[in-house]
Amino acid sequence: MTATTPSAPLPLPRWAARLGYAGALPFVALAAATWLAPTAYRGHAASALLAYGATIASFMGAIHWGLAMRGALTPQPGPFVWGVFPSLVAWVALLLPAAQGLVTLALLLGMCLAVDRRSYPAYGLSPWLPMRLHLTLAAAVSLLVGSLAV
Repeated sequence: MTATTPSAPLPLPRWAARLGYAGALPFVALAAATWLAPTAYRGHAASALLAYGATIASFMGAIHWGLAMRGALTPQPGPFVWGVFPSLVAWVALLLPAAQGLVTLALLLGMCLAVDRRSYPAYGLSPWLPMRLHLTLAAAVSLLVGSLAV
């Protein structure tokens, strides 16, 4: 199979946008819970926020692994290396105290967006970038809000 670059950007399907934006709801709800839940549950909310953030960060890296496997670009190790990096950093974030882990994940999601802004155009995925920006902002702000509560 030869590697090819898509000739035209692939549009963002409406159902994908809905799923993407729905994925921001746990970030917002859990961040709010770290401040507003009964005191006995706030630590659980922070732990859940940390776990959800780590899961999403791992997912963001896995997208690159999957795109590289499709051969959309000349096979290079870079997308595969980047594909595992968010998972490794997210795992470390889970081992840190909650506040530091949440800040680490917020920074990691910012890094993921920066990489996506450079790489998505090569995959023909530029139309996905506005949603990626919105979701990254919602997630990072939620993680930072949660970090201030613990």
